[in-house]
Amino acid sequence: MSELVSYQIAEGIATIEMDDGKANALSTAMWNQLGAALDRAEEAGAIVILKGRSGIFSAGFDLKELAQGSQQAVQLVDNGSKMARRLLAFPTPIIAVSTGHCIAMGAFLMLACDYRIGAGGDFKIGLNETLIGMTMHHFGIELARYRLPLNYYGRCVVNAELLAPELAVCAGFYDEVTASDQLDARAADIASEMTKLNLSAFAATKRKSREQLFKLLDHCIEKDYEIPIQTS
Repeated sequence: MSELVSYQIAEGIATIEMDDGKANALSTAMWNQLGAALDRAEEAGAIVILKGRSGIFSAGFDLKELAQGSQQAVQLVDNGSKMARRLLAFPTPIIAVSTGHCIAMGAFLMLACDYRIGAGGDFKIGLNETLIGMTMHHFGIELARYRLPLNYYGRCVVNAELLAPELAVCAGFYDEVTASDQLDARAADIASEMTKLNLSAFAATKRKSREQLFKLLDHCIEKDYEIPIQTS
């Protein structure tokens, strides 16, 4: 199996990078390797920097794998929802670095992280499901409702509007935008600041503040697994 995810750790900060050489398609193999990297970071009690390859964080699910059949599609979407759920509950801070385009399930991963830095430039960010003929899954609808302000919610979830990086801040996908050549330095600065947190208090507060959200999302995951992915 080719290496799709790399892992490095130094001074309590783990850097996890997705790179399939193309669009960082979220396939079963990508989920498995990303999960293994998060296991290592969690075991080390490390703060996480999660990033994509140059020019793209992720364009979303592997469409070839989605097309293999309804059960394969349901399983792939289930894996994605559970990964986003894990990020939302991860016991240490996760700083997401969007290195370019950030679309569909890639954008949901971004929404699940604790601090999000986007690259400035001619990039598109958002949820394109209804644009490509997919009915949004329950998990995605509720995660977006949790993170996006009301005036952008319909535009992004129903209308599939894709945004430039600066508007992605207004819409809630990113916390800030910086130049591409400054992404790593900015992520390192944020991670360094977060090392000052009491991580036990961080984890407990994160868990307590999202208790009702987790109940809702767990229910959504169950519903989505029972209902085939709808495409047209």
